Amino acid sequence: MRSPASPDLIGRGSELRALVRAMSRPPAVVLVEGEAGIGKTRLVRTALTHLIPGERLVLLGGCHRIREPFPYGPVFEALRDLAGGLPPAGDLNPVIGALRDYLPELPLPPAPPPLGDSRAERHRVFRAVRALLAAVGPAVLVVEDMHWADDGTRDLLHFLIGQPPEELTLVVTYRRDGQHGQATLPLGHAYRRPAGADSVVVTLAPLDVSGVRGMAAALLGRPDPPEPFVTRLRERTAGIPFVIEEVLRSLPPAYEPGSECPDALDHVGVPLLLREATADQLFGLTEAAVRTVRAAAVFGVPVGERLVTAVGGDLTGLGEALAAGVLYEDPPGRYGFRHALAQQAVYEAIPGPERRAGHERAMAALQESDPLALVQLAFHARQAGMREAWLRYGTAAADHAAKLGDTPVAVELIEDMLASPDLPPRDREPLVLTLSRLATTGLSHQRVVRLLRRLLGDGLLEPDARGEARLNLGLLLCNQANDSAAGRPEITTAVGELRDRPMLAARACSALAMPWWGSDPLSAHRKWIDRAEELIVGADDPALATAVLVNRVSFEMTLGSPRAFDLVTRLPVTDGNPRVRREVARAYANLVDAAATLGHLEWAERFAREGVRLATAANAPVSAYQLNATAIRRDWLAGRWEGLRERAHALVELVPENPLSAADVWLVMGMLALARGEWEEAARHLRATGLEEPDGHFLPVTFTAASGMIELCLARGLTQEAVGHAARAVARLRHKDVWVWGAMLVPSAASALVRTGGTEEAAALVAEFARGVEGCDAPAARAGLALAEGTISAAAGRHAAAADRFARADEAYRALPQPYQAARAQEGRARSLLALGDPAAASLLAGLAGWYDEFGAVHDAARCRRTLRDTGVGVAPPRSRGRGGSGALSRREREVARLVALGKTNREIADVLFLSPRTVETHVATVLRKLGVRSRTEVVALAPPL
Repeated sequence: MRSPASPDLIGRGSELRALVRAMSRPPAVVLVEGEAGIGKTRLVRTALTHLIPGERLVLLGGCHRIREPFPYGPVFEALRDLAGGLPPAGDLNPVIGALRDYLPELPLPPAPPPLGDSRAERHRVFRAVRALLAAVGPAVLVVEDMHWADDGTRDLLHFLIGQPPEELTLVVTYRRDGQHGQATLPLGHAYRRPAGADSVVVTLAPLDVSGVRGMAAALLGRPDPPEPFVTRLRERTAGIPFVIEEVLRSLPPAYEPGSECPDALDHVGVPLLLREATADQLFGLTEAAVRTVRAAAVFGVPVGERLVTAVGGDLTGLGEALAAGVLYEDPPGRYGFRHALAQQAVYEAIPGPERRAGHERAMAALQESDPLALVQLAFHARQAGMREAWLRYGTAAADHAAKLGDTPVAVELIEDMLASPDLPPRDREPLVLTLSRLATTGLSHQRVVRLLRRLLGDGLLEPDARGEARLNLGLLLCNQANDSAAGRPEITTAVGELRDRPMLAARACSALAMPWWGSDPLSAHRKWIDRAEELIVGADDPALATAVLVNRVSFEMTLGSPRAFDLVTRLPVTDGNPRVRREVARAYANLVDAAATLGHLEWAERFAREGVRLATAANAPVSAYQLNATAIRRDWLAGRWEGLRERAHALVELVPENPLSAADVWLVMGMLALARGEWEEAARHLRATGLEEPDGHFLPVTFTAASGMIELCLARGLTQEAVGHAARAVARLRHKDVWVWGAMLVPSAASALVRTGGTEEAAALVAEFARGVEGCDAPAARAGLALAEGTISAAAGRHAAAADRFARADEAYRALPQPYQAARAQEGRARSLLALGDPAAASLLAGLAGWYDEFGAVHDAARCRRTLRDTGVGVAPPRSRGRGGSGALSRREREVARLVALGKTNREIADVLFLSPRTVETHVATVLRKLGVRSRTEVVALAPPL
């Protein structure tokens, strides 16, 4: 449920601190500036709540757009709150008596005699106000909305700013309306910082994406609103807090947190308060200015003077609308609204006939442009009710966007045309096919999937067109949505519907041949790829023939087939056909992934360089994003961990609609968290790979994620859970019969089994693994086999043999190179040497602890040190990479501070670092003392990174 309360102040931490500091250290003057709805009032009121109660008096006054004539009214409105809080009249400065006529409710000194000079009288009033404020002691005077102040109030505040009382903080808020943000002077004069007083100017800008996310989270009652929703929300509202709040409060009552998608915001009308605010902005404008604002609203995007005047505006009205802050110039020479909802509010207030006429005039004006603005022409044709022109311009705009590689725009245009209920069937079919073809090359899929499902269900498509559209829907679900459980049945159905189009049927069969999807065994996938190659014989479509070849090459490389590298040379990398180039780019993205899984990291790097070149040249965003995601996994495997978690997080947010490639990123984030001892974070990220429903997700990643989950359970002492995870994953691997994917899973499963006494079962599994990878070109599997064999030998008490197998695993991992896995093999060897009484074991373990520290694998480092302690070998504590000194945290204290910041209890920290809770308690106390904080919650903002 969404929270009915206003959210906490979001994204204004530095501004709030500056304001509170100024309020607490008079004399001070604070100017708070920003546009309407930006949060000036909320900032000031929040700052006031941070003051110590009763320590200083708070006086509030405000200027109003429509006001009765009353000199200095906003200030005197604030001063009326002094009733009952003034010293006796006899103790006040006599000049304060000049205010008796203005403030009859206050016990003030007698009024002084008239001076006979209006300027002198006014100056005496100003002095009296200053003296009164000085008499009340520590105070904060807030005057809001100075942009609506009368000249007298401006002059009075200018006087107070120049000579503020010693114990007064004056806070003034005003709008920054007008062209380029240049408002009229809020105080009537140029602001000069007062001598002897603090001066702070707080400029409130629109919230960035992070601030919008925080505000949405507070109002929706959930911590992580989806990134596309947040991005669209900022686009719609320009990051203005008032507009954000009104939009989110306007979502329908049945709207459930977790169902947010960008489309939902487009269906929210303009909130009532925003309509009223927009109408208020138009109030008082001349007729010419209103016509100009309406002309700008018809376009919906910033346009130049020629187009505004062509639709009914004029230059005089444009200047007035800019000065009033109703229109903005952005970019230079183009004029529009501050945010989309303001434009929508004005547009919906235009009478229907006038709107249609405006769109017709807009079309006429745009047709004179060179080059033609096809997207805008399609929009205006539709709004003017000119269907034929709309379809003509829309189709041309989609074709143009597709040629430029801007697939999302092309898809959106076609979606809009297909959504029209009066679209003739003859126009529908080609649009459906174009849409489905384009969608398979882009990153955005959710709206297209929904639309294709609806169109395939309405029975209006011919069978062969329905088969092609269904094939593309299935490819979308598998390749972009990472949902092969839904995608493969669509592709299977499409094979039957495409019986009269053998080449497309071959494409469908080759997609079903990819073994990384679904629950079918490898033998079934072989039949599909063989059938695809039979159907493609004599093909006259080079792109479809290439697609089948790409899938054969990908199939063989995925299995570690010795012939795979020879097949790579058959790919037509120099072909000039754009469709062929996109297929070849897809091939290289697949090759990078398969080579990394097999342990051919050098080949993966070569394939990646070529793949990036091909994807860029072919405008293939899916392949480009897949290459970026696989690069994250390659860097993790190769030990390039510096800054990797931050890069991974940034990438997964970049295209949140592509969960297939994101699976690589979640895997890496989970494995990094595991090495650092962040149990909950590791489990959450590993599950995000599709671990709990692997048959519908990318299996090579889920098998590796399963190994991480087994290691996580073992680290937490949950041995039976580890065995359960191992049993399920191994059963799935055995059924799939692609054993090269078990390079990390099998060693982890063997560790879990021997931990519960199942050494014989573990040995049988490892022997089966050895048979499964025999003859495969899979270096990672061979290294994993040696590691698993070492684990079996150690469990059986054959420590000499175990040390030998671990040494072979270490050598194999170094050659890949996979340094973290090599360190794990070295650790196994050191433990076996320790059991044999070899004196070299202790130094090897100590060296590994230091290596793990530098890698950030704090849990692994702590495990090595615990082993040394258990055997009675002295071990130095981890050294800090920072400077020493009583105020600097040691390396161990930095580890503790990080875990405290994650919300871990002392017991949980002890489990991660292999320490006693009492020792952790001592470390936590030291951390709090050195950071200068009193509670664990304050460590969050101050804990340094490792």
